Amino acid sequence: MGHDHRSGTEGVRPEWAGIDRLGTLELLRLLNAEDRTVAGAVAGQLPRIAVVVDAVAARMAGGGRLVYAGAGTAGRLGVLDASECPPTFGTDPAQVVGLIAGGPPALVRAVEGAEDRTDSAVADLTALALTAGDTVLGLSASGRTPYTVAAVRHARATGALTVGLAGVAGSPLVAAAELGIEVETGPEVLAGSTRLKAGTAQKLVLNLLSTAVMVRLGKTYGNLMVDVRPGNAKLRDRARRIVTEITGTDEDTARRALAATAGRVKPAVLVVLADVDPATAARLLAASHGRLREALAAAGVISRD
Repeated sequence: MGHDHRSGTEGVRPEWAGIDRLGTLELLRLLNAEDRTVAGAVAGQLPRIAVVVDAVAARMAGGGRLVYAGAGTAGRLGVLDASECPPTFGTDPAQVVGLIAGGPPALVRAVEGAEDRTDSAVADLTALALTAGDTVLGLSASGRTPYTVAAVRHARATGALTVGLAGVAGSPLVAAAELGIEVETGPEVLAGSTRLKAGTAQKLVLNLLSTAVMVRLGKTYGNLMVDVRPGNAKLRDRARRIVTEITGTDEDTARRALAATAGRVKPAVLVVLADVDPATAARLLAASHGRLREALAAAGVISRD
């Protein structure tokens, strides 16, 4: 099914033809006015995104992986979101994976013809030994990128959950996938430059998706990042603040608890609130599938409701 070329991501709006003659502030106002339309377009897809979140979370709870696949800007955004999950949510780097057409070199420079290589999409997924428990989410502003469509088709044939995220309605990508998200952002001010509104929409959707999935998986306690990996001074300070916030204890007690749990927030909270040793805290968390709220309830610290 095609899409009206005047309203799709490659559309050219004649009223924007003179942007190179605008004053700088005027140009910025035009770009910003278009940017403001993106959040509304994403809002219209929230029911579909919710279905995707619940489906992905169910598979990840069973050990499945989330794999993003895309080319160019879309591919880079997928790699970015995947790379931010381990430091934010303590996930294993293999749990959320970003594939970009052309491989890692394409992150910093365009790889000629990479987005047209359907065979490399199959090879990239084959290298991951995809299973039916995994999810592959293909991102493409046009919804036609050959690499991305091929990735989704191959993944669906293996039994994995497939999701298409496109910047237009009625695309081959969404048709190929089991679930679809269509954020119609329309023509770009700079005609065809989908790093603008379409890219912003993709970033917003990925923010929503990975954050909500991780909340569903118990990677947060309230709005606190209790699975943060304290790999630098800022994150060590954050970990200490999280422990003090949840437990109501003083900073020295929080620091000692974190020292006893190798800097991990969840067992440190249990050490303080349940008055248990680190080994017992680890057992409580394992029995609760890593969910701090359930572990605290099991230890009798909070009620189960």
